[in-house]
Formats: sequence, C-alpha cells, structure tokens
Amino acid sequence: MPIRDTGAEQLIKDTAKHIFFAEGRLHANTQDIADAAGVSRTLLNYYFRTKDVLIEQVFKEAMLALTTRLDAVMASDLPFKKKIENFIELFLTEANTYPYQETFLITEINSNACKYTDEIKPHQVSMFLEQISAEMEAGNIAPMNPMHFVLNLFSLMSYPLIMSPIYKKAFGLSSESYACLINERKKIICKMIFQ
Repeated sequence: MPIRDTGAEQLIKDTAKHIFFAEGRLHANTQDIADAAGVSRTLLNYYFRTKDVLIEQVFKEAMLALTTRLDAVMASDLPFKKKIENFIELFLTEANTYPYQETFLITEINSNACKYTDEIKPHQVSMFLEQISAEMEAGNIAPMNPMHFVLNLFSLMSYPLIMSPIYKKAFGLSSESYACLINERKKIICKMIFQ
C-alpha cells in the first residue's frame, strides 16, 4: 500500500480553506482547488474522492479550530466582561482574516444541518447561559432570557460579516476599509451589551 503524502493532503485542505474562506469562492470546483494548490486533480481525488468530502473535511476542521479557541476563552478564569471582550476580539479577528468563513459555515450548516448540528455540545452552552444569568443578577447585563444575550452577541458579530458585500457597496468601502469598520465594532459591541 502506498504511503500517503500528508503534506500534499494538508496543502489541498489549506488551499481549499483559502479559496472558500479568504476569497469567498464557495462554488470553486475541484479543478480550481487543484490548480491553486499546484497539484493534479487526480491527486486531489486520491485524498478526497469528491468535492463534498473535501468540503466536509474543511468544514469540520474549521469548526473545531474556531470552537476550540472560543471555548478556551469562555473556560478561562477571567471576569465575564473580559471573557466576552476576548471572545469578540477572537471572533472578529478571525473574520478579518477569513471574511467568507462565516458565510461558508452557515451555508454548509443550512445545507447539511443534521450532519453538523449533532456535534453541538449542550453542556458547554448551558454553562455559558449560567454565566450570563449570574451577570444579569449582578446587574452587569440588562435582564432578559440569557438565550437572547447569545443571539444578540452573535447577531452583532455575524450579520455585518455575512452582509459585507452589500455594505461595502452601499457605503462605498474597500475591503480594507470594511475590515477597519469591523475592527471598530469590537468596542462598540461591548458597549451595547454591557450596562
């Protein structure tokens, strides 16, 4: 049995990630990815029989990497407000590096909901909701159902990313200027969600 060249396999995944997340070419085909990686389509098909297999691998690795980093922030011993500031910083910094990652992940989740939602860990979410409730009881956050706090937080972060092509056009902003606008949101979001 031939030995797998994991360097080539990783190169293909990294190239696909760049094409999907950084360039926003969600409909790129396997030939586009192979060409960008500088490998043959045959080699790409050797590691990933179909584009769907490659997409699933890229999706899982992206979700695992992002959730691992976000979970580490939330599991830290920092005060809650600092955790949220770090959470927003990490989320939006990642978004500036990979402006189309959020769109890719949401598209894949909506297309294959059953496949991906099974990996959500309700225990971690319930711990986060308990922390939010404690902050509300302490008067640091406006009282509401803690789930609304989570929905508000992610809406404030995600929606401008998903709608970036429209906002860039409407505001007449370059990609660089829009990235600066997103960076400004880090502080604005914190001001909006904390009293």
